[in-house]
Amino acid sequence: MHDSAQLVIGADPSGQPISQAMRLANRHGLIAGATGTGKTVTLQRLAEAFSDAGVAVFAADIKGDLCGLGAAGNPQGKVAERIAGMPWLNHKSASYPVTLWDIHGKSGHPLRTTLSEMGPLLLGSLLELTDSQQSALYAAFKVADREGLLLLDLKDLKALLNHLKDHPELLGDDAALMTTGSSQALLRRLATLEQQGAEALFGEPALQLEDILQPTADGRGRIHLLDASRLVHEAPKVYATFLLWLLAELFEQLPERGDADKPLLALFFDEAHLLFTGTPKALQDRLEQVVRLIRSKGVGVYFVTQSPGDLPDDVLAQLGLRIQHGLRAFTAKEQKSLRAVADGFRPNPAFDALAVLTELGIGEALVGTLQEKGTPEMVQRVLVAPPQSRIGPLSDTERTMLIAGSPFQGRYDKPIDRESAYEVLMGRKGLAPEAEPEKPTKQEPSFTEQAGEFLGTAAGQALKSAMRQAANQLGRQLVRGLMGSLLGGSKRR
Repeated sequence: MHDSAQLVIGADPSGQPISQAMRLANRHGLIAGATGTGKTVTLQRLAEAFSDAGVAVFAADIKGDLCGLGAAGNPQGKVAERIAGMPWLNHKSASYPVTLWDIHGKSGHPLRTTLSEMGPLLLGSLLELTDSQQSALYAAFKVADREGLLLLDLKDLKALLNHLKDHPELLGDDAALMTTGSSQALLRRLATLEQQGAEALFGEPALQLEDILQPTADGRGRIHLLDASRLVHEAPKVYATFLLWLLAELFEQLPERGDADKPLLALFFDEAHLLFTGTPKALQDRLEQVVRLIRSKGVGVYFVTQSPGDLPDDVLAQLGLRIQHGLRAFTAKEQKSLRAVADGFRPNPAFDALAVLTELGIGEALVGTLQEKGTPEMVQRVLVAPPQSRIGPLSDTERTMLIAGSPFQGRYDKPIDRESAYEVLMGRKGLAPEAEPEKPTKQEPSFTEQAGEFLGTAAGQALKSAMRQAANQLGRQLVRGLMGSLLGGSKRR
């Protein structure tokens, strides 16, 4: 028997609730519509529903107002009228358990990963490398694997590239890939990345996925918000690459769940077109593959964008729940796109979806849900239910208080710079002593850290890195996930 929990979206014109079974929420979804049509409030409504069901949420806060989830709402005017028209909603103003994150650590906990965990394919996309430069990066990562050099932050990779210029024999059969031009180009791209402030993304302590999935004491799912208000405009490639890494890590680390009554996690990717614009085909193919397979791990991926046409057809075909807010069509091209959107729904004889698309008001949407057996339901015209939390941003004081009261306070805030490729290579040159690895403070040691201490420092570091990336792989090389595989294929076992 399955739980009858529903993901309630809103009401049809007759006032009847429109919802989808929570157990189908791992079939992914789409929230689309023109600017100002209500996509953010719809996202907020869904995030609340997931949290109430005990499902963790990770979302990007693009405009800076999604953080209103952390404060109770005060519905007035048209919002209050809509609530009154949905008596079955049992609407109660409430705040939600929100954790704020920020890659630069200014408006939330610092969000980091390591270069080894990201792998050369995703890093190459971030650096926008040519094929020859990408091959050189692969070669550098292979040397790091073979030599046991941890690549944690940008200075580790820069030190390795400079070391390979002086010691090309370390490249072995790959020596021809690391030309002087490719090496210099990689160093220039890394310098450009630093100028964008992206070095803050790489280092330790790196984000632990179990912290995202951890529920609150009252059983609600925690809502994690990445402040991307500046990031999307100033470094969109960094934003997109981080989200791709997160998806790859979840796919790599989470076990198969089979048929479950609800997802483990709902991911909301706002400005979703950035995930695909200018993305190398090899990476896009892997992204499409991960989206297809990750639902069996209990992860629902929800893309938020202006038009469904922003997403590749292979991704669109995998999206179960479709919430389409109003669109505008002034040119022949836009009208053709509008028809394609309408045709993406299962027709409803009660109305013409194409005509309704341009009539929808703020907070209205065409909604296509899934029936109990997972097949598409007829499209419905829906008034989206208002959220119970605040519509609009938190004040600076409220944000500060939220961060201060976070269960992760002190866990990620202080960077740790332990011994890695930079320190080892500088030590070999006699330019700096090889310091002992710095240990995290105020944090219980994990199983892998305890195992690492037991086996000795060098072996422990290698074991910790490998186990964090794939629990069932304890080989000599640092193992990358599906997207970051050196071979561009399946995992090595």
